[in-house]
Amino acid sequence: MFDQLSSSVLNSLSINLTYTLPYFGEVNFERAIAAAIVFAVLTIGFWILRMVILSRARAFALRTQGDFDDVIVDAIQGVRAWVYTLVALYAALQFFTLPSLLDKIVMGVFLFTVVWQVIEIASSFVKYFVTTFLEKDEDGDGQIDPNSATTSHLVTMIARLGLWALGLLFVFSNLGIEVTSLIAGLGIGGIAVAFALQGVLGDLFASFSLYFDKPFRIGDFIVIGSDSGTVEKIGIKSTRIRTLQGEELVVSNAELTTARVQNFKKMQERRIVTKFGILYETSQDTVKEIPGVVTRIFESLDNARLDRVHFTTFGDSALVFELVYYVKSSDYTEYLSIQQSFNFDLMEKFAELNIEFAYPTQTIYSKTV
Repeated sequence: MFDQLSSSVLNSLSINLTYTLPYFGEVNFERAIAAAIVFAVLTIGFWILRMVILSRARAFALRTQGDFDDVIVDAIQGVRAWVYTLVALYAALQFFTLPSLLDKIVMGVFLFTVVWQVIEIASSFVKYFVTTFLEKDEDGDGQIDPNSATTSHLVTMIARLGLWALGLLFVFSNLGIEVTSLIAGLGIGGIAVAFALQGVLGDLFASFSLYFDKPFRIGDFIVIGSDSGTVEKIGIKSTRIRTLQGEELVVSNAELTTARVQNFKKMQERRIVTKFGILYETSQDTVKEIPGVVTRIFESLDNARLDRVHFTTFGDSALVFELVYYVKSSDYTEYLSIQQSFNFDLMEKFAELNIEFAYPTQTIYSKTV
């Protein structure tokens, strides 16, 4: 492209620019003048692009409702000023025949700079689309779910690595380096690295599984086997859980995708089954009153709903009642508060009715012969 530009500029200069200089003899300034003209024209053109066109594009983008046009303007404005100068300088240098090594260096710097700037522009678009489709407000509280943000950063990082890999291959190919053998070597090396890091890669892909499947999120209270706690962070390789004792439990993501996880945060109401026993000496009429007593107690409790209460079993030392009720919350502390209030009220009612709770006892009968 620049070779054709230099040829057309030289052909347009029909004036004689050859002068005789002391010690140098005849010197033709056509190439130098053409290079200066190209450098000046490109520099002015880039200045107009930055100062005039992009400013008007920014003003137009601010008046529109969508934000994709803002991303386009931001991506173009993100191009550094010295990159435009480098492009203009490289175009001007095409009028001269440089030594082979110097020409390779100049071309390498130019290609690497352009590829780097293109990757920066492409990354801004990748970040926009990833943020739009992955970062979501799952709870409706106006804040981005931290798990979504982590996955978004991971996808953006992988995309940047892919862009850099393609960009470097493009630079090497244009510098005359054979990339076929390089790609083959990278493929073999990649297989070896994959085998060596299969545990890490397993956790990496498991993190994607945790994001898309969403068995739990940050802030959820979960139980994994004998361990339980609140999820604090879902990382690329591991998930960190704050246990009830206060320590931090680190679990690999691959383990979480294969383990049975109980998520109490998604529980809308908690079902409670509990029992209590009274003495065998309690009269039959009093025993019949107990279900009504329990029912009236739950009518006065907030966020609790009685399901059933029955006299179920003749125990070894007690008449056993079983009751089932629901707590209209997943909060464990609230459940304990309701259970405590029920226990206090039941003790008070039993005291009024002279009903005694049973405890393990044995009665020994003796007979004199």
